[in-house]
Amino acid sequence: MEFSERIESLFQRYQQQRDGLGALRRRMRSIAVTRTSPRREVSVTVGHNGVVSDISFPTNAYRRLAPAELRTLLMQTIGEAREEAQSQAAAVIAPLLPDGLNARDLISGDVDTDTLLPPQPRMVNSVRQQLGLGRVSG
Repeated sequence: MEFSERIESLFQRYQQQRDGLGALRRRMRSIAVTRTSPRREVSVTVGHNGVVSDISFPTNAYRRLAPAELRTLLMQTIGEAREEAQSQAAAVIAPLLPDGLNARDLISGDVDTDTLLPPQPRMVNSVRQQLGLGRVSG
């Protein structure tokens, strides 16, 4: 393959990856999960990022609750909606992640930095020695 063909091929791959990221972004932003409490006192909608976008009271049943009960019910319903939204977001990005990286952990922010990037960059020993970083065994 000639140099110009190689450059064109790299550019095409770049465009495909960029288009794919745009599609991924649209899919993530389209995630909206609505959960309603069992006795229909409250209904909440949460986006892919866990932000509450709507709270409604489908019936008058919430009026029978003490403020503390309503708060607890709201928090529980929001938590359930967030959990489902995170699961959906993880399902969207999972196919794009390297083996061993848990999408759910990534979405929730529980991924260790060393999992994403090792403490030392991967490079051949000759380059490592050129940079004065010493040899890595293994």
